[in-house]
Amino acid sequence: MHTTRVIAHRGASGWAPEHTERAVRLAARLGADAVEPDLVASRDGVLVVRHDNELGETTDIANRPAFADRRRTQTIDGTELTGWFVEDFTWSELATLRARERLPQLRPASARRDGADPILRFTELLAIAEETGLDVVAELKHATHHASIGLPLDAMLADALARTRWIAPGALTVESFEESALHQVRALGVDARLVYLMEHDGTAADLAAREDASADDVSTEGAPSYARQRDDDGLAALAHRVDAISVAKRSLFEPGSDGLRTSDLVERARAAGLGTISWTLRPENAFLEPAHRLGEHDAAWGDWQREWALLADLGLEAVFVDHPDLWRRLEP
Repeated sequence: MHTTRVIAHRGASGWAPEHTERAVRLAARLGADAVEPDLVASRDGVLVVRHDNELGETTDIANRPAFADRRRTQTIDGTELTGWFVEDFTWSELATLRARERLPQLRPASARRDGADPILRFTELLAIAEETGLDVVAELKHATHHASIGLPLDAMLADALARTRWIAPGALTVESFEESALHQVRALGVDARLVYLMEHDGTAADLAAREDASADDVSTEGAPSYARQRDDDGLAALAHRVDAISVAKRSLFEPGSDGLRTSDLVERARAAGLGTISWTLRPENAFLEPAHRLGEHDAAWGDWQREWALLADLGLEAVFVDHPDLWRRLEP
């Protein structure tokens, strides 16, 4: 087996509510090399560690009568969402919220900790990472949206890091589904490995916005789709601009005459000079490829060992996992 770095996806989020101090510290104890925080911005310019800028899914905000009038609908990256949004609150208000399990039907044991943990600022997560020895893989979420409302995530990241003396060379990676955000980070002098996140389908939000069209409208013309960026010409171009790509697990599998097999994407990316990372490895049937599911219940664990072993043989630079200890079980 190749040596593959283990990135704890929002902490050990298979065992505890994601993005909480408990999940981050548990990830370190379970053998993770790094932790991945998703970053969004508060109204007063604080980087907040949350899965998304909509708060209803991962906090108890729906149970806070004082915030009921902040619920609204807006369109983000072409998708209409209704809920409570981080950018409508100050950090002092957000600090009163408590985290909830995002997938309670699949992870009821983790959901028993609902309400026990506060949410974190990026600076607080950095301090925990320093104490536990974890590297940091920071994802800038909805960068184009945040920039449009005067909250540029790249500048906020650079400012937060400038006030943090810990970050050692090689300890920080910055990733985004919007490549332009990565270049803005580098232009601000941030010393980080740059990783371009890629959905299996669709088109990056910044490219779609540049064409003044929806992602679906430009998937085959205008701005390049993620799929086009994964062809040989697209990978060669990306290799001049970023250090690695991070792709949906689905992009690494394809049907074969003898069943499911791995694709040649990692090999082609390596030939272009790019590292390849995969997201997100989870053992529940709901997240496994159909060939590896066992039984009919989404929450049941399927044949994750078989699926993950196929990915391990590809020589990936790193994998995102919700259960860092499970990946470690596969290692010799």
